[in-house]
Amino acid sequence: MKYAIVGTGSRHKMFRRAVTETYGDENTLVGLCDVNEKRLALSASHVSVGGNGIATYRAEQFQEMVREQKPDTVIVTVPDYLHHEYIVEAMRAGCNVMTEKPMTIDLEKLKAILDAQAETGRSVTVTFNYRYTPARTQIKDILMSGVIGDVTAVDFCWYLDRVHGADYFRRWHRYKNQSGGLLVHKSTHHFDLVNWWLGSSPTSVTAHGRRAFYTPQTAESLDLASRGPRCHVCPSAGRCDFRLNLEADRALRELYLEAEDVDGYMRDLCVFDDDITIEDTMQVHALYANGASLNYTLCAYSPWEGLEIKFHGTKGELSHRHVEVHGVFGGKQNKSRGSKSMTTVLHVAGQAPQNIEVWAGEGDHGGADPVMLAHLFDPKVAPDRYGRGSTYIDGAWSILTGIAANASIDRGEMIHVDRFLAEHGIRLPQKKWQTGRKATVVPA
Repeated sequence: MKYAIVGTGSRHKMFRRAVTETYGDENTLVGLCDVNEKRLALSASHVSVGGNGIATYRAEQFQEMVREQKPDTVIVTVPDYLHHEYIVEAMRAGCNVMTEKPMTIDLEKLKAILDAQAETGRSVTVTFNYRYTPARTQIKDILMSGVIGDVTAVDFCWYLDRVHGADYFRRWHRYKNQSGGLLVHKSTHHFDLVNWWLGSSPTSVTAHGRRAFYTPQTAESLDLASRGPRCHVCPSAGRCDFRLNLEADRALRELYLEAEDVDGYMRDLCVFDDDITIEDTMQVHALYANGASLNYTLCAYSPWEGLEIKFHGTKGELSHRHVEVHGVFGGKQNKSRGSKSMTTVLHVAGQAPQNIEVWAGEGDHGGADPVMLAHLFDPKVAPDRYGRGSTYIDGAWSILTGIAANASIDRGEMIHVDRFLAEHGIRLPQKKWQTGRKATVVPA
């Protein structure tokens, strides 16, 4: 299979390595495209090919790249608000598409993708690596077994610490018109997991959200009132726990600091700026077509990082907790390691709670990335009984919860998803979810 990648920032590396190294025998990378010539050249320097090297193209040459290199699939890893442009252009040029999440950020852009897919019949794969994390797959396995009966309600909290969480407030993600806010950019993972776990999709959404921590007032309370516009030249950088030192990190320095003269993109803007338009504290309540409900919280300034989730069922409960980072001290993360970082408890009515041995894996994102990349790029991988592959339909349903939540925050009212879609002229096919019960062995 022949692939081309558009967008050579940090996220594209995983796909570039998979195509050119891990699964290089079955696949070929035929082109790279980016708005920034320095980042483009940096990526090309890591690709070992004969002759004059990998073909590179500027952003305005994207159509030329597709026409000349004839990739089977275009991999899209540009900023979220540009996803739809390249997805649509690639499909209309006869290519299939693989895109980073979220598939897009609002209903207008979603409609453009859906219309182009209906017109061309090309496939769109959204790379939801969280589905492939062994512990999350295990949750799917347990729910599919029917051991807790029908799921009636879900409580789901996701905590971002003050290193990871803060990073969304210093780069392009901090503007809602570029990322859709964290309820789209980040929570698309979480809402997709719930859709997949439940085998259903939301019918109504109510939400509340605000920016409570990453504000000028917080900076003043931390004695950072004399801060500069970015960490690189900030007079308070030496005493700010939120500082990002681009010079000290080779990868960030090469990708961004040494390339910012080309496009003016600064990777280390102040997280307390007044012009930030995304929320840092969000709560969502959603009702699903199968009758289940969801209570969801996302906090972007927690003292630790991880998740807590509980499924309430007609026969019992299933709880899962993952402590990814124990704490943050002076801007540094203490990563949690080993089996004690994750716990899963099954409590069937009338029985004592069981601590379930959590499935584990090796590699990034808790072992998810290697499994997902194998399913994406290795033609020899066996069919997936968990249905973890994600199409444009999965991508659309995953962002709809967040887009509807944004609308609920703006309007101060419940959003009925079917009416919401109709308002924008969207007809979204229903997903045929994989929900069949299967025999499973749950460790005691």
